[in-house]
Amino acid sequence: MDLRADHFSLFGLNRGFRIDLSDLDSRYRDVQAQVHPDRFANASDAERRMSMQWATHANEAYQTLKKPLERAKYLLHLADHDIQAENNTAMPADFLMEQMEWREAVMEARNGGDHHELEHLHNRLRGDIKSRYEELAQLLDDENDYAVATDRVRRLMFLEKLLYEIDDALASLED
Repeated sequence: MDLRADHFSLFGLNRGFRIDLSDLDSRYRDVQAQVHPDRFANASDAERRMSMQWATHANEAYQTLKKPLERAKYLLHLADHDIQAENNTAMPADFLMEQMEWREAVMEARNGGDHHELEHLHNRLRGDIKSRYEELAQLLDDENDYAVATDRVRRLMFLEKLLYEIDDALASLED
């Protein structure tokens, strides 16, 4: 196993946003079966350390590839496109207005204890996120438009955070 290999190569996958997650799961289990530290229990210290590095690398690669947002960020990184998440928070005004409206709706539903409305918002947002990931797949895999994909990833970061906030609001109502 080459610790310098990109995550896709590690699992023998073609580099792209669209991947078969069940295939990824299977390939991950195969790699883990080869490098798991338990297989090296009676090996030398150096071999056990190397096994631990391999297993850690495989875990990190798997966690990155199985999550669409992390996979997209990784693909942009491989294509030398920095999303500048920490430095560049500028977004188009219409997107920011949409975010404010979503957050107000979540806050109102949470404060009102409206579980049904939070579920509705959750489902609407999941649908929106799904369609945005489909667009992202086209941008990354079909068009190689990394500049626009970078913008879409930054937007999806906002939406995923909002989805987490809705999930948190739902959980707080269930407590």
